[in-house]
Amino acid sequence: MTGTFPGMNGESPPLRLVIVDDHQMVLDGIKAMLRPYASQVTVAGEASGAGDAISLVTRLKPDAVLLDVRLRGTSGLDLCGDILAVRPSCKVVFLTVYDDEQYLYQALRVGAAGFLLKRIRGGELVDYLLRIRDGEVLIDPSLAGRVALSAARLHSGEFWPGAHLGLTQRESEVLSLLVAGLSNRAIAAKLVVSEETVKTHSRGIYRKLGVSDRAAAVTVALREGLFH
Repeated sequence: MTGTFPGMNGESPPLRLVIVDDHQMVLDGIKAMLRPYASQVTVAGEASGAGDAISLVTRLKPDAVLLDVRLRGTSGLDLCGDILAVRPSCKVVFLTVYDDEQYLYQALRVGAAGFLLKRIRGGELVDYLLRIRDGEVLIDPSLAGRVALSAARLHSGEFWPGAHLGLTQRESEVLSLLVAGLSNRAIAAKLVVSEETVKTHSRGIYRKLGVSDRAAAVTVALREGLFH
């Protein structure tokens, strides 16, 4: 008697994925990008908000959830914790435009299994998802390299201005440009990031320095002698 049974050919069944993003264009783009790899990854469901995401995860029991750090009306970081509370075995993977070490650290603290940037290609995303399903914790290479360099500098005692105040290296760079009087647009152009990313870094700077605006942040930076 012959027959085919799951796993006999050594191949794993497709990873079942739920994707969460508050922009339909992004959802459609991810689905289109993954369509050629349906034998490896299948999109079991999609959601644009936290409530729908939790309902889908509870009902579909996916292997992984792909979501952004920031969602309309909520935080992807908070949603990550909620997803793991209802399905601890699920692998939560962030796919975002925010290449910020602080977001990465927060994502790992709340239990994320991956932190990838949206410039990734379909084949790369599939490879990362399958490796994450197999137990790896993966970070986008461009971000991982920067984090490793930062860690090496910290280990060797080399600190960037403001490190003792909790600023990341990128936040320190942004603060130095604020002190220099550059606009958000000019800072974005100099650092090759979006203006929204600059605003996000600025909010992080304000929070860590205990201030509420640019002028106060510059005052603290000058008072502390961070930049000369």
